[in-house]
Amino acid sequence: MKRFFTIVTLLLITQFTTLFALTANYQDEDVRIDLIYTDTMVPGDALFVRMKVTTPKSVKKSKDTSTKTAMMKLYQGSKVIESSSFYTTNKNLKSGITEMLAGVPLSSWLKSADYSLKIIFNLSETDAREFTLPVTFKSKTFNEESIYLNSANTAIRTDNSPERAAQIEKLNNILFTTNAESVFNLTPFENPSTSTYYTSHFADRRTYKYHNGKTATTLHYGNDYRAATGTPINACGDGKIVLAEWRNSTGFSVVIEHLPGLYSIYYHCSELIVKEGDMVKTGDLIAKSGSTGLATGPHIHWEIRLNGEAVRPEFFLNDFAFENIEY
Repeated sequence: MKRFFTIVTLLLITQFTTLFALTANYQDEDVRIDLIYTDTMVPGDALFVRMKVTTPKSVKKSKDTSTKTAMMKLYQGSKVIESSSFYTTNKNLKSGITEMLAGVPLSSWLKSADYSLKIIFNLSETDAREFTLPVTFKSKTFNEESIYLNSANTAIRTDNSPERAAQIEKLNNILFTTNAESVFNLTPFENPSTSTYYTSHFADRRTYKYHNGKTATTLHYGNDYRAATGTPINACGDGKIVLAEWRNSTGFSVVIEHLPGLYSIYYHCSELIVKEGDMVKTGDLIAKSGSTGLATGPHIHWEIRLNGEAVRPEFFLNDFAFENIEY
């Protein structure tokens, strides 16, 4: 007999935001699933679900449960708008217990609608069950700004060269890669610098005004912090350096892989300290700030991507993976 219930839990994680979460439980004769998840949808943030799956010894003896898999799907009405596979976060638990995590990005363009979150869990290849978790939408307004570009920055912004196209393709191939084995950081991120003066915010609606009089609209994908050239930039979390090189539009650039599909990005650096393949810890020096590439002055650009989509960096200053929360 199946049983499923939810319990409301309010979590105040840091000074940056109040993170709302729900705990839930699913149980039948073969498996028990305890989970905690972000239940409030804020445009530009993310939804994460952490599950502890317990399989009784009697089931393990009678069934092959070695292929446990799970997926989360975010619905708007009857349409799937985001989905993500779960990955194992702790392989050192006692027999019969598995911990899994998954997250999906929330577009900053989301509007109020009928949303729901479905979990599909497979105990084996032929033994699946699913249940739906309630979510609440919370609207948000983003800034608008106009940026005037001189002739040099106009040329960078309008560069359609094969070289820049190849750089964009390389970066996208990285950011849309999800490696289930890349579980490096489950704790809250830290700011990459002591600078806290924002010059631009995540998801600012930008209008570029070119030197030739033309304009273009775009979205700002990260946070910009004022910082003199040479200011240390530190890794926001543990991870692997998957890109450290010059790019035409973003200058000296660094990308760190933290979790399957979760990356942090640092642009416009004056100097790179790390190289591709390096493993870093939270707070390690990775680069120094500058104004290389398309920049109107020295600053630190910090960006987070989840499954290829930009999300608000401050969201990850919280215990987003629920590492310190009891089910």
